Amino acid sequence: MAAAPLSYEIRLARDAQEIRASQRLRYAVFVEELGGAGPLIDHENRLEADEFDPLYDHLVLIDATKPEEDLDRVVAAYRLLRSDRAAEIGRFYCDAEYDLTPLRASGRRLLELGRSCVHPDHRGGAAMLMLWNALADYVLAHEIEILFGVASFHGTDVAALQQPLAWLHHHHLAPEALRPRARQFQRMDLVAKEALDRRAALDAMPNLIKAYLRLGGFVGEGAFVDRPFNTTDVMLLMDTQAMSEKHREFYTRRVEGRG
Repeated sequence: MAAAPLSYEIRLARDAQEIRASQRLRYAVFVEELGGAGPLIDHENRLEADEFDPLYDHLVLIDATKPEEDLDRVVAAYRLLRSDRAAEIGRFYCDAEYDLTPLRASGRRLLELGRSCVHPDHRGGAAMLMLWNALADYVLAHEIEILFGVASFHGTDVAALQQPLAWLHHHHLAPEALRPRARQFQRMDLVAKEALDRRAALDAMPNLIKAYLRLGGFVGEGAFVDRPFNTTDVMLLMDTQAMSEKHREFYTRRVEGRG
């Protein structure tokens, strides 16, 4: 992957130590900051882990000024699982929340994205852009056709989220042929389309979701209320053949830049 500027290095985690460092970051964000919980969380060592971690690729952004033994050196992370690997292990993480039958039936190369997080001290700068650039390299290298994964609103009070959820339902619902459906189905059309408040909806939308929408992303049908993790989840997906012209040009430049 391309060399990173400043003090950052970005790559797939090379060993168990770097995966543990990504779990330390996830603990800081998902447990300490957002109040999440889970059966395999290690509070003593401050690690947010689950049974899927050994099976996934872990894209990590590293603060190269910190020594290798410092678990706080991973400052941003993404967890990645390709459909060929998922076929070997029998499932995706998202299978617990959404019926992925339409995606599997498409016969296209899939990539599940999850556990996206950035340390608070590194937000608002280059970190997220560097993750997306490295993700683009990964997508191109593996000829991925559809990206998908759950993205979360903080909290489980659906009434407080009715504007952004309804906005997603009315304006960004995935084509039916590719549309996963929430298993513990929570309706998203809680506000009629004509009663939507665009500003309120977008102000309440997490930045990650808005980023996907800008790149031509869609959402699945229904939300999933994840009470142990203290989130309300929506399924995001992006068809790389139907993405916005701006994003196609971005990918094309990256391909042409290789030589």
